[in-house]
Amino acid sequence: MKNIALLAGGYSGEYEVSIKSAKYVAANLKADKYKVYTILVTRERWFYVTESNEEISIDRNDFSLTLNGGKIKFDFAFITVHGTPGEDGKLQGYFDMIGIPYNTCDATTSAITMNKAYTKAIVNGVDGLHTAKSMQLFQHDGHDVASIAARLKFPLFIKPNNGGSSVGMSKVHNVAGLPQALERAFREDHQILVEEFIKGREFSVGIVRLHGELKVLPATEILTTKDFFDYEAKYTDGVTKEVTPADLSPEQYKTINRIVADVYLRLNCHGMTRLDFILQEETGDFYFIEINTTPGQTANSLIPQQVRAAGIDIQEFYDALVVGGMR
Repeated sequence: MKNIALLAGGYSGEYEVSIKSAKYVAANLKADKYKVYTILVTRERWFYVTESNEEISIDRNDFSLTLNGGKIKFDFAFITVHGTPGEDGKLQGYFDMIGIPYNTCDATTSAITMNKAYTKAIVNGVDGLHTAKSMQLFQHDGHDVASIAARLKFPLFIKPNNGGSSVGMSKVHNVAGLPQALERAFREDHQILVEEFIKGREFSVGIVRLHGELKVLPATEILTTKDFFDYEAKYTDGVTKEVTPADLSPEQYKTINRIVADVYLRLNCHGMTRLDFILQEETGDFYFIEINTTPGQTANSLIPQQVRAAGIDIQEFYDALVVGGMR
């Protein structure tokens, strides 16, 4: 029986989503194979809650837990922390240093993919993949709205560069809306991305390495009544409809599956990741939005939806992630 530390929580606005993800994963890790301990990660401390509601701190020197006078060491860390420190490479670097395997991309890839502008620079040039024209702005620099308007075509998307949850995003139709949108994004991050808006259908595609083989999962189309897929659209019932598998032609599936695999390999990803795209209305070209290296894992989340659509048992899926991560 292997001891699994299931890490949840984190420092971002997605704390509650992470807790729900961890509950779903815990319920679907094989009970005859794994003893699962959910470890809550907060800025103040990392701790385990016993059945009698006692909070026991983790010893971060060796990532161990002392329960009933006995010391529990972990064979594997299953990271379900969205945002920092679980998606940006910090936890990965820690586990690398103490020698505990985990389920996600490594520290370097996690850190790079958390930064939207750097990720776009790396995936630029993948055959058949397009990226919207954009500018990266830093808080300590001056921001001349006229120069932004001169370089990019409206409407524009303004978004925090390192945000994982669509918090702080705005869509702006003219120069007048820029100052407020920039201020809103800078409240979330000291780097922001100003990007030309690509009109079209939005898709999300999971990819995972299972039993040593790359497997692209069936795509999901995101249909929202909102102007764009923001935090409210993502987490409010009835605002968004998700269709899995998405209605795409065999040719489009072939294209998107190859693109997703190319991006995964180019970024040196591990475990499961999810890529978001826009299929541009006028041209039929695929435009890269972002990659998510610790995607949500609730029953309704996109990856579990896609796993079901692929006809894969969710317990077998998580089991393969653990086994693959231990190699």
